[in-house]
Amino acid sequence: MKILVDTNIIIDAMTGREPFREVAEQIFMLAANQIEEMYITASSATDIYYLVRKHLRNTDQAKNTMSKLYELFHILDVTSGDCQEALSSEVKDYEDAVVANCAKRNQMDYIVTRNIRDFVHSKVRALLPDELLKHIYQSEE
Repeated sequence: MKILVDTNIIIDAMTGREPFREVAEQIFMLAANQIEEMYITASSATDIYYLVRKHLRNTDQAKNTMSKLYELFHILDVTSGDCQEALSSEVKDYEDAVVANCAKRNQMDYIVTRNIRDFVHSKVRALLPDELLKHIYQSEE
């Protein structure tokens, strides 16, 4: 399964943001153990770096953290087409529309996010983190 992980899930795990930390860390474990193919977008990577650097207050540590993240998650390019199509997308939030278009173009099975209402009109189904975990573990049985 190919899963695009939204920025909020990554930040929850990397900064220990409660009450979301535990389930976000479980998503990281799926990536670390190569149970599922996990992806982030290149545009999310810049947002994640900014937020991690702000949280850590240290550029070198933030770069090291990002390097480790890139070992776990594949990075999807965001194209000009993704950006242009997002302008006319039914997904109202532009940033989420770019993510949804990138997910569709790369044939992702799911987008995992805490903001599923923002992805109601996405062509790729969005799941909450706990819904994704339940789906994966039910599939294994």
